[in-house]
Amino acid sequence: MENRIQMEKKAFVTRELVEEITKTYPTPFHIYDERGIRENAEALREAFSWNPGYKEFFAVKATPNPFLIRILKEYGCGCDCSSYTELMLSNAVGIKGEDIMFSSNDTPAEEFLLAAELGAIINLDDITHIDFLEKTLGYLPKTLSCRFNPGGYFSMGTDIMDNPGDAKYGFTREQMFEGFRILKAKGVEHFGIHAFLASNTVTNEYYPVLARQLFELAVELQRQTGAHISFVNLSGGIGIPYTPDQEPNDIRLIGEKVREAYEEILGSAGMGDVAVYTELGRFMMGPYGHLVTKVIHQKHTHKEYLGVDACAVNLMRPAMYGAYHHITVLGREGEACDHKYDVTGSLCENNDKFAVDRMKAVAELQMLGVSLTKEQIDREKAAVKAYQDIQKAKKAKRKRLREQRKMQKSDIADYLEQDDRFYYIAGYTSGGAPYGVTWEEMGMSPYMEDCDD
Repeated sequence: MENRIQMEKKAFVTRELVEEITKTYPTPFHIYDERGIRENAEALREAFSWNPGYKEFFAVKATPNPFLIRILKEYGCGCDCSSYTELMLSNAVGIKGEDIMFSSNDTPAEEFLLAAELGAIINLDDITHIDFLEKTLGYLPKTLSCRFNPGGYFSMGTDIMDNPGDAKYGFTREQMFEGFRILKAKGVEHFGIHAFLASNTVTNEYYPVLARQLFELAVELQRQTGAHISFVNLSGGIGIPYTPDQEPNDIRLIGEKVREAYEEILGSAGMGDVAVYTELGRFMMGPYGHLVTKVIHQKHTHKEYLGVDACAVNLMRPAMYGAYHHITVLGREGEACDHKYDVTGSLCENNDKFAVDRMKAVAELQMLGVSLTKEQIDREKAAVKAYQDIQKAKKAKRKRLREQRKMQKSDIADYLEQDDRFYYIAGYTSGGAPYGVTWEEMGMSPYMEDCDD
């Protein structure tokens, strides 16, 4: 990316410390930075301390480790659970009652039963779950939450952040109003609103933009249905900088911007008693954990491979999503990366790879025992240069497409109403949803700069 600062990716353990640890605990293993976890939890708590009812419900699915959850419990965190097992784990570490937020989908009856038994706040994913929950429990709890999905694309400015319309989760806008009326008529007294519209956002703007949408919805729901909105749950979505070109989010700045939206929207509507909840997962643990593994094999075939003693069982995201996780060779962090490898595990699955075409320093590889000839080094350096030239050409093309798109938008802006889904908005439904001709139907994209071809 252009004009981006390269952030240092530095391990919180040294080679010497790991070598000492492996005398007792052989690789592969996970190791966590307790100080970092505690400092981050405290920073989050401070960032939202302006809201008396604020609570973080740690997303258990992110790191279902009871020792780490107990640390977060010391900072007032509850648990966000999405399964029977996560409910059991939360209960086992002493977190129960309304310190548990149960957010699931396609939910079996036994999970609703356990959540109710533990006194958890139940966050309904679908309007049909109202009837299902009542039949399962024989009653409806006095406090319930509903998950909102506005559909379409979730955008900030000219950037599409995610596509909620393609997600299986949540009530539509119309269903939120209908659902609240049904629940109120059935005796529910305290209502919550929940939404998760984008994943792993590395921007300080996501939560404030989401908060504005949900706060405005809360005001409308309370006015139109008479339901008492007790809390707004911003869920997760605050990400972490996986790659060196990304900068970390500033949680204190995020908290301040959410406060501004809160006072402007909820405060002015006389709803200053609404609590703000979050359900952060990777933000709480991601930067503070390492998978420690070692190279056990080298392979030189159609590609160059480093085989390690860990596999996708130990870290699943690269195999599932092709996700980037930074790799550091301890003791050689400062070396220039000029050799390309796939880093693989031993599962009988070709996607069991921690990295594909990852550049490593020659000095790092030699330290690992990889024998490289001058011919191999020269060949790989030439491949790196060719790759860099291709990337420069792609950036130049994206820049041209962006400029073309800006000109196109300027030409049509005077007579076409558009958004990220519709090339032409013909009108709006009674519920406020736009309809018209989509970009896909026009054979066009609102964000042509994302195209690499």
